[in-house]
Amino acid sequence: MLKLSDFDYYLPRELIAQYPLRQRDNCRLMVVDRKRGTIEHRSFRDIVNYLNRDDLLVLNDTKVLPCRIFGRRVSGAKVEVFLLGRKDGARYKALIKPTRVKVGDEIIFDSGTIKAKVSARNEIIFNVQDEARIYGLGRMPLPPYIKREAEEEDNVYYQTVYAAKEGAVASPTAGLHFTEDLLKEIESSGVAISRITLHVGIATFKPVKSEDITCHDMEEEEYEISFGCLRDIRRAKQKNAKVIAVGTTSLRALESASKIINDCPPAEADYRSMTRLFIYPGYEFKTVDCILTNFHLPKTTLFMLVSAFAGTDLIKRAYQEAVENKYRFYSYGDAMLILSRP
Repeated sequence: MLKLSDFDYYLPRELIAQYPLRQRDNCRLMVVDRKRGTIEHRSFRDIVNYLNRDDLLVLNDTKVLPCRIFGRRVSGAKVEVFLLGRKDGARYKALIKPTRVKVGDEIIFDSGTIKAKVSARNEIIFNVQDEARIYGLGRMPLPPYIKREAEEEDNVYYQTVYAAKEGAVASPTAGLHFTEDLLKEIESSGVAISRITLHVGIATFKPVKSEDITCHDMEEEEYEISFGCLRDIRRAKQKNAKVIAVGTTSLRALESASKIINDCPPAEADYRSMTRLFIYPGYEFKTVDCILTNFHLPKTTLFMLVSAFAGTDLIKRAYQEAVENKYRFYSYGDAMLILSRP
């Protein structure tokens, strides 16, 4: 049995990055090579030295919505609403704090110009349908381990420089380290760059509660891979070049579409589907050859994914070295490039 406790590690709290670096690509890069069993310590800009002509870098171009909004009840008590997405019209999925807010309660925003009624568990209906006005009330949804309120700079630094399609409630943080200049340098070296879209959802925050991790149920997420990206992946495979997923979301989308990518020549159309793919040790990777990722929380599905890719013993050794060398952890932290899939 794969136990939840097998995916734990100790992290001093002071290593959890609370602010972004002003220069995105100034962060550190740990390079983990599964085949050689080696760990190297580099600067993020050195990533160009690990990419070869005809390799393919796959980015997730989702854009984070400012989905944390604050209002008050008629009594004056403060209420926090975390919007998870529009259902229809003025109806939204939402997490509401405090939990004592009940169905039928009214929430007042922006001095009363916008109101919402709790219509069901984890659901509210606004009195306006204009999404821009609703999200205009919001702040960036920084994760709970960042112990501060979102600031103006987070509107920039919590988005990738290539973010394009709104819909995420958390950032695909592996991509935060790229600058436009670095991406141009990578392309000029003959590396192809393609984009997929997977809007990071609440599954990112869902804890694994079962000691037997195989009993964990992943939330369903929608993803889209353009025809151009499908073509680029097949071209890279034909040239025996590497497919490098930027982030766990890109990897999950590509692995979820492996049958289309590897077995069925795609029609000249974008590919859209849903995924509940849960990757943990023992998973056989079919499409992705390398992954660029950040450092993940213990006992999470993301840590299990990188353990599957690098091997549990090697990834634990890498994380221990990261702690000893005082790497910055989590969303605004440093990066890891894992070479050589199993």
